[in-house]
Amino acid sequence: MELLPDGSGREAAQPSPDDYLDSLEPVGWRLGLDRMWKLTTALGLPQRRFASVHVVGTNGKSSVTRMVAALLEAHGVSSGACLSPHASRWTERTLIRGEEISAQAWAEAVAQVAAAAAGVNRTLEEDDAVSEFEAATAATFVALARARVKAAVIEAGLGGRLDATNTIPSRVTVLTSVGLDHTEWLGETELEIAAEKLAVLRDHSTLVLGRVSAAVRALAERIAGERGAALIVAPEDPGREIELAATGSFQRRNFALAVTAAEAFLGAVDPERVAPVAAGLRVPGRLELIAAGPPTYVDAAHNPDGAAALAEALPEIAKGRPVVACLAMLADKDAAAMIAALAPALRSAVCTEIPPAALAGHGRPGARSRPARELVDLCRAQGLEAIAEPRLEPALRRATELAAGTLAGVLLITGSHYLIAPARALQGALAAPPPGGKS
Repeated sequence: MELLPDGSGREAAQPSPDDYLDSLEPVGWRLGLDRMWKLTTALGLPQRRFASVHVVGTNGKSSVTRMVAALLEAHGVSSGACLSPHASRWTERTLIRGEEISAQAWAEAVAQVAAAAAGVNRTLEEDDAVSEFEAATAATFVALARARVKAAVIEAGLGGRLDATNTIPSRVTVLTSVGLDHTEWLGETELEIAAEKLAVLRDHSTLVLGRVSAAVRALAERIAGERGAALIVAPEDPGREIELAATGSFQRRNFALAVTAAEAFLGAVDPERVAPVAAGLRVPGRLELIAAGPPTYVDAAHNPDGAAALAEALPEIAKGRPVVACLAMLADKDAAAMIAALAPALRSAVCTEIPPAALAGHGRPGARSRPARELVDLCRAQGLEAIAEPRLEPALRRATELAAGTLAGVLLITGSHYLIAPARALQGALAAPPPGGKS
């Protein structure tokens, strides 16, 4: 109830969860754990009501998070997941027993967080407040606790040490990979970035390593030793007998890492339960098939290592056909290195820009797309034929025409997380949907 100036009452209009979260200061500008600890304490420390696995790394986090949660669920452990970023809606960030949280459950969790955040903000300095990512992460913790999951797999947002997710009492930490991304916050060298990510490792827990350099592995071994933590290096393939629905050789590495993490959490895994997870789990936004004619894929690769992994996987889906790319990248990304990694696997590219509306509501104020003509210059420097079309819809139409025409090829839409939602939305204008719907 809200009191009016005359003392009468009325039901206060509640903002929608999206409106509330979008009104908050975004992640990146106020890294630190003090606000998050105050917020979750006000909420009754919901993250302590379930066991947790923490997934950190430069690339592969979302895939591994989904995979570990699915594997735990398949072994009879009621599980949830916390993911970021989302492509279309905030509810995509919270999975409960393999399903996206309902709008009603999400609204209830966000309302509880909003009330707690108002109290926390009164204890902070005048220019300080609970941030968007902190509130969204806390809402996921609340939702998972309300759903009474036994375990949750939590994907770090930015780095690890000062990330809002670093308030969970994780039993297992997974380091998927380390690359040069978000250097303005995490450090300028591979080892500086790795140290920020490995800082989440809890004493006497388990660290599972994915594909990392020898130097990062040595650092991981030292930190694990200092904290009395077990260290397990995951294999790079889950085995030939595993048939994986998720497309791409990089997903085989991710699944092998996820199986190792699940085994570390459970003590053992049952191959008869692992196989159905592999065969049934698809990962949105990672070589996701969104149209059939021509075959059209979206992929969220947004840094050089991600682009290299994508290029490695393209022959698997192309099957000898030429690949036409529709490319757009944020201005702060290493576009030259990304294009250098992708160019050998492409026939041509249509370079475009991310619509400002696609960046809104994602915690990236001031983010802008790299001009399409700059991307064309970078493509041509790699010997890749490219044209510029700054507007996304005509760029997608042109790329579709090229892939579907005399080339009889494959269309790849990539370069940013923020391309996924508009590409899906334009699917009907591009080509026929894939059999059975989206993968």
